[in-house]
Amino acid sequence: MRPNPGGSRGQSSLASRTDVTILAPVTEGRFQVVRAAGFLFAVMLALVLQRLQPHARLRGSWQVNGGLWLTNVIILGVACGACACTVARWAAHGRIGLLNTVPAPQWLSIAVTIVALDLVSYLWHRANHRIPFLWRFHQVHHSDPTFTASTGVRFHPGELLLSLPVRLTAVAVVGAPAGAVVVFEIVFGIANLLEHGDIDLPLRFERLLGRVFITPALHRRHHTKRGLERDTNFGTILATWDRLFSTRSDSTSATVIETGLPGMDAPNLRRAFVLPLRRAA
Repeated sequence: MRPNPGGSRGQSSLASRTDVTILAPVTEGRFQVVRAAGFLFAVMLALVLQRLQPHARLRGSWQVNGGLWLTNVIILGVACGACACTVARWAAHGRIGLLNTVPAPQWLSIAVTIVALDLVSYLWHRANHRIPFLWRFHQVHHSDPTFTASTGVRFHPGELLLSLPVRLTAVAVVGAPAGAVVVFEIVFGIANLLEHGDIDLPLRFERLLGRVFITPALHRRHHTKRGLERDTNFGTILATWDRLFSTRSDSTSATVIETGLPGMDAPNLRRAFVLPLRRAA
């Protein structure tokens, strides 16, 4: 057979070009566009499932939740924008963090990023329930007497601003590539809106899914008015952390749960903003 002159060099060149295409740097602008598209997809998916497979046919606190979401978009857009992407690129340039010092294929980098940042989210969420100062802000999220997909965007801007240093530090420590960070944010956004959805799942499928992921029924129990059960099921994507740290409380779609905070009626938008300044529920 006639040898292919420079064959290995040609293959190497092709592989190099492929790597460059796959691992193309994510700019801040592209990061925000992809993240926004992922959020819109998550909203549409959650609304469709709520319509097709409703749990209690709730109308939801759309006015308050929408007002908080719009406020957060503006405040975080000014304060942060695509800062997670900026930190990821800064860490990559300085070879800071685990994935920037230990070579790993792209699929593994994405998997490690999702698992690590989901663990950080679990720990931060748990801290929001245990530390009184943080709970003052997080109680705004739990003050929704209804439990629908819109509850997934019901956060006080103070809580999101307080979480920024934690999230950005985690991105730097993990050494997460910017592309992996945006994949995480899309997966996280889908999980967040679906688990807050007014959604019932078939029992057998729900039990199977709940072994690995947080289901709407599991997170609905987290939003109960009963204090002890409210301190369970802190996960967002993976159910692993609640099992590992003994904070899991099983629940199914057949379980009827009264959501909200005890002794608190549905606060309007103005009251939701000032709630952290008052005594925590």
